[in-house]
Amino acid sequence: MPQVPRPPQLLPDATSEVTERANRSWWDSDAENYHREHGEFLGVSRDGGDFVWCPERVREADVHLLGEVAGRDILEVGCGSAPCARWLAAQGARVVGMDLSRRMLGIGVAAMARDEQQVPLVQATAEALPFADDSFDAACSAFGAVPFVADSAGVMAEVARVLRPGGRWVFAVNHPMRWMFPDDPGPDGLTVTIPYFNRTPYTEIDDAGQVTYAEHHRTIGDRVREIRSAGLILDDIIEPEWPDDFDRVWGQWSPLRGSYFPGTAIFSCTKPVR
Repeated sequence: MPQVPRPPQLLPDATSEVTERANRSWWDSDAENYHREHGEFLGVSRDGGDFVWCPERVREADVHLLGEVAGRDILEVGCGSAPCARWLAAQGARVVGMDLSRRMLGIGVAAMARDEQQVPLVQATAEALPFADDSFDAACSAFGAVPFVADSAGVMAEVARVLRPGGRWVFAVNHPMRWMFPDDPGPDGLTVTIPYFNRTPYTEIDDAGQVTYAEHHRTIGDRVREIRSAGLILDDIIEPEWPDDFDRVWGQWSPLRGSYFPGTAIFSCTKPVR
C-alpha cells in the first residue's frame, strides 16, 4: 500500500516555541481591540454566550455539528473569551475551555459572571493538552488554535488522545484557498498573489527582528493527512456559503468575496470505536 505523505516540515523561523511565544503576546495585547470589533457578533457579552462557527454566521444551534451536547464532556480548543464554551454549558454540557492567551481567558471569566453555569478555563497550548486520555466526548474549535500553532498535526494527535472512542472533533479555520488572496474585502482581494502550495507561515516582525505574530498555512490535503495520521475519521468538510441577507464586512470576509469563493472550512471528524 502507498504510504500517506507526512505533513510539511516546520520552518526554522516559526517553530512551536517561537509561534507560541509570539501568539500568546499578540492575543494578550490585542484582546480588547478584538472584542471591540467582534465581541457583539460572537455573543461574548450575551448571557449564556453564543456559538458562532464562522463569519458566515453559521451557529451551532442551527447546524448541530456536535450532535447532542447535554450531559456530555466537551473541550473547546482555543476558546478565546469562551462564548462557545459558555453556550455549550447553557445547553447542559460539561465544558472545559482552553486557550493560550491569559487576557482572552480573563475577558471570558468576566463575561460569564452572570451565567448560571460556570465554565472552567485553562491556559495551555493546543500542542500539549493538559488532560488525561479519553477525557472528553467531543472537542471543538471555532477559528481557535489550529492555524496559530506550528505543529497542527500534533494538535490533531492531542485531540484524538483526549477524545473517548466515538467522540467527535469539529474545527473551523480559514478556508485554505484564502491563503492565495490578499486580506482585502474589496476588489483587490479577488486577485491571487500567493501560491496555494506555499506553506511559508505568515509572520509579523518587530524592530528587534522578533516574531510577534505567526499564522500557518495548510492545504486541504494537508489537513486530511493530519486528521488521518491522528487516527481520526474525516466525516465531512463544510464550506459555508455567504448568506444572501448578510452585508457585514469582517476583516477579509465580505459579501463580495463570499460570492466568489469560500472563506471558511469546517472539518468534522470522529475517533473510531475500538
